[in-house]
Amino acid sequence: MTKAAMITICGRPNVGKSTLTNALVGEKVAIVSPKPQTTRNRITAIVERGDTQFVLLDTPGIHRPRTRLGDYMVNVVRESVADVDCVVMMVEPVASIGPQEETLIARLRETGCPAILVINKIDSVEKGRLLEVIALYSAAYAFDAVIPVSAKTGDGLDELLRELDKYAVEGPHFFPDDMITDQPERQICAELVREKLLKCLDKEIPHGTAVEITRFSEREDGVVEIDATIFCEKDSHKGIIIGKKGAMLKKIGELARSDMESFLGTKVFLQTWVKVKENWRDSMAQLRNFGYNNE
Repeated sequence: MTKAAMITICGRPNVGKSTLTNALVGEKVAIVSPKPQTTRNRITAIVERGDTQFVLLDTPGIHRPRTRLGDYMVNVVRESVADVDCVVMMVEPVASIGPQEETLIARLRETGCPAILVINKIDSVEKGRLLEVIALYSAAYAFDAVIPVSAKTGDGLDELLRELDKYAVEGPHFFPDDMITDQPERQICAELVREKLLKCLDKEIPHGTAVEITRFSEREDGVVEIDATIFCEKDSHKGIIIGKKGAMLKKIGELARSDMESFLGTKVFLQTWVKVKENWRDSMAQLRNFGYNNE
């Protein structure tokens, strides 16, 4: 008998939600970066364990929004912490509950959704401090379980899946068994370019970028030709993204192409352009154009 469970993963920026998602899937389906607010959309990832299918909803980091894009991201989290079989709330091994965690706990109380607390990055803390964190959160909310993990090393992930299996319901799987994500290939390729922008650029510049794949076609020899347009908010940012004699854009393109080839399993011919769309993060029309749409 097959079973399935819909699981939302939520938490503050940089807590390791996408790293956990990728570790459970066993492949990279969500981009990762040490910079906050990397994930903008809810990403659906599929994990198969025996007859059970876990559908993981990797959400943006909960934060105080400063743009309409930020409002959209926070609303994605709010909507995702409801009508699922279980919520995984991820926290760092720090013995204090911040406003982001308080917001999520309040939402859990509001929805009454079953919830597990996952304390990530246990490879970076000693056991005594970990016990303090467990005691603090256990007093703050009645989580069904508290599971310490390291998404980076894989410690605790089997235990987490065993716990999540308790929420699986008998019935058909939501997705075909060979799927690992519902994201189209071109969307993942756009995200891979954005990941490299986050990796290579500093301060506010990468947060003001969006990437659109304008061409995605396979040649007869199997090579995939991809055209990617990078949008930024200022002419000065455009110059920084391109770099001296195009060096920065070339570096970003080479890193993205390498990951695209690993993901697609074939050679990729990637061309990139940079264009300016001022204040696109505060334009509802532009947000819809880039796929950030709550409707």
